[in-house]
Amino acid sequence: MRERPTARVILLDPQDQILLLKGRLPSDPDGPGAWYTVGGGLEPGETVETAARREIAEETGFTPRWVSAPLWREEQVYFDRKGRPVLFRQTFVLARCDGGEPSRAGWTDLEQALVDDIRWWTLEDLLGTTEPVYPQDLARRLAGLLLDDLTLVRG
Repeated sequence: MRERPTARVILLDPQDQILLLKGRLPSDPDGPGAWYTVGGGLEPGETVETAARREIAEETGFTPRWVSAPLWREEQVYFDRKGRPVLFRQTFVLARCDGGEPSRAGWTDLEQALVDDIRWWTLEDLLGTTEPVYPQDLARRLAGLLLDDLTLVRG
């Protein structure tokens, strides 16, 4: 099975809002969408931090003030457009930016076709939504990050 290492970003603005995208899977372009974090695949030779910074710029137009060390890792099997399984090895990091209106200028044709929305969420929004969010425990994880008074989170 093909593997795809990815950098997933918990991208926060100065008000502790998280930026999420709503989109559909390439294997099910007419299916229901879900909200998910900024991020994408590592290019050859990239570190997770370098990929996270690139993905933030491409998907949002923002320049992060900083990017954390890896927070956690997950593996998930998804299917590509031809129905072949791909093992996604996802590394989640935290990043801060100045916030504002995200730009879609750096989106690929596939992102333009499959991403329906992008917006900032408060923790309360995330805790109260009935819409699908990935990862499923994102609200709990974000609450823990925001309660932690480490310099990492308030940087």
